[in-house]
Amino acid sequence: MTMQFWAASACCCGVLIFLSILMWCAAYNKNPHFSCSVWDAKFSLSCVILFSVVCCISLATISHTGFNTALKLLWLLCHGFAAVKLIQHLLNTFPCCASIGEALLLTSGLVLYFGDMLACTISKVCRLLVSPELVSIRYGIKRSEIGIIIQGVLLGLLIFSAVFKFVIHLWEYFCRADNSEPRKNKEIRRSLIFFASLGFTMIVVAPSWMMIVLDFDVHPILWIFHFVLSEPLKQLSLCIYWLGLIYASVLRFYNISKNSKIERILLRKYYHLLAVSMFLPALIYQPKFLDLAFGAALAVFLVLEIIRVWRIWPLGQLVHQFMSAFTDHRDSDILIVSHFSLLLGCALPIWMSSGFNDRPLIPFAGILSLGIGDTMASMVGHKYGVLRWSKTGKKTIEGTAAGIVSVLAACSVLLPLLASTRYIPTQ
Repeated sequence: MTMQFWAASACCCGVLIFLSILMWCAAYNKNPHFSCSVWDAKFSLSCVILFSVVCCISLATISHTGFNTALKLLWLLCHGFAAVKLIQHLLNTFPCCASIGEALLLTSGLVLYFGDMLACTISKVCRLLVSPELVSIRYGIKRSEIGIIIQGVLLGLLIFSAVFKFVIHLWEYFCRADNSEPRKNKEIRRSLIFFASLGFTMIVVAPSWMMIVLDFDVHPILWIFHFVLSEPLKQLSLCIYWLGLIYASVLRFYNISKNSKIERILLRKYYHLLAVSMFLPALIYQPKFLDLAFGAALAVFLVLEIIRVWRIWPLGQLVHQFMSAFTDHRDSDILIVSHFSLLLGCALPIWMSSGFNDRPLIPFAGILSLGIGDTMASMVGHKYGVLRWSKTGKKTIEGTAAGIVSVLAACSVLLPLLASTRYIPTQ
């Protein structure tokens, strides 16, 4: 956990240094797109460098030997470098999908999460190849079975994306001379390669990593079946309830989006209310199953987005047309992130609060803020908002006040409900 804290600090520090250097260059080049002075650039860069020096000194004080200090600094330097390269790629490739702050959070989270996977793998390989008595590396935190499955699935999708892209480039290179083959046959063959490689990665590669590196006892698919069937009535009933809500709401809102003049940002807020009705009962009565469901939904969203971006036959065009009905200015034609933001906004507080039971409303933070607070702020601000926070922004004081009051009201109702269902003592 200490290494994770310092890795997150290194990611943020590296990105801030990168942005400060950009300000420095913009101030001296007099770029019209940047309005910053030389003093602002010098001050920001000095503050960030001072912060990095303090972090290095603090890290050195908790290390016993110089070798451990150098090794940790090298590991943190790699985290910072990876974060800088990733945020450059995000801002250049998807300029309209996220602000600087959102891109910084996403970058730090991805580098920290996949850096943890890499560290676990290196530590396990060192213990397998070298005698365990000679290896002093003991990396890793106590993970739940659901956390291991989610981590393994995300790693499998990352590997799958890279491998499939390489295979497609290789296949197109060797089949470039054959232009007589119909385009439909090429799309079918490409689709078969996609689904075959996806199935192999999810059934063989990712479970093998979980079982070897993270010491998972059984095949993850078998564990999921056993977990679901441990309480079949409750969990299968919850799945039927979710599927019914999703089918009814998606069918209704999709028709409205095509035939109505309602702004899409307001139309999407109905999905926030749908998230409250779906996740709130599950979090109270089946929190572990909800963790697993969040991981499965994230994996499905990633696969569908890959299918949409690469136009995989026969679902690619259909998924693109459906998702385009709910996009706004924050989504681009390359990447649609709205559904990821809603899902992760509800899931991350639940995942991050695992093991902490002193504040019972922490797992509900994402559901309440996004499902209730953000929805009320948008609706009230759009209909009754007059006083704006800034001249160029669209946020209104009335909308912010409505969001705060609605969340406070929801918390006052939720706390007695949690006490009546014995959620607070059992947690």
